[in-house]
Amino acid sequence: MALMEVRDLNKSFGGVHATSHVSLDVAEGELHAIIGPNGAGKTTLISQLSGEMLPDSGEILFAGRNITNHPMHARSHMGLARSFQITSVFQDMTMLENVALAIQAHQGHSFRFWKPTAKDSSLFEPAMEYLAQVGLKDKANSLANAVSHGEHRQLEIAMALATDPKLLLLDEPMAGMGQEESSRMVEILNKFKGSKTMLLIEHDMDAVFALADRISVLVYGAIIATDTPDAIRSNEEVKRAYLGEEAA
Repeated sequence: MALMEVRDLNKSFGGVHATSHVSLDVAEGELHAIIGPNGAGKTTLISQLSGEMLPDSGEILFAGRNITNHPMHARSHMGLARSFQITSVFQDMTMLENVALAIQAHQGHSFRFWKPTAKDSSLFEPAMEYLAQVGLKDKANSLANAVSHGEHRQLEIAMALATDPKLLLLDEPMAGMGQEESSRMVEILNKFKGSKTMLLIEHDMDAVFALADRISVLVYGAIIATDTPDAIRSNEEVKRAYLGEEAA
């Protein structure tokens, strides 16, 4: 069953069609990747899915509800979380405090913002569990500004998980990572396959083909193919448009 359905989505800037008649669905429990060359419209598409940007036309359905014109905060409360862009990391706070604040914000208790979150067991205990899930338990008391780039991205995953999302929009989680950090992120995301529905936008083709259940290929704002990784790898149109020698 589709958790998210996108139907004939269009967004133009002047004469440029950033998304052109985009239709796709994300099945519950799947990891669906969207790939495409620079300028293909991936950022514009995910911005429309998250509510950061509204489409010119078309529909976005989430859990059976039309959310096309819903703002970001409303989509978040419905269970749609975009990682790496809407997540606010407080650099001068510990990893544990950041995740605890994400839990607190999701619960709607903004009036408790300045309460020492690490002393509140209702926040501290689940926050530690989310950190453990992304391999950061031993970094719980480290300041966010004192960890590596890869660990910072892992923290953002933990904070997104803390909102108990039905769908995770993962916006290039491997960007700027070395091979070791990318491999660690692939392992982390692989653990959540089946239990969390994920839509992944990523340039790292090794990661995409290692993780995805299905892949949609976006070129000049239009989806030219949606299929399994093996089928996408052997698709001649996809090879010509994007993958080239990487698909050989």
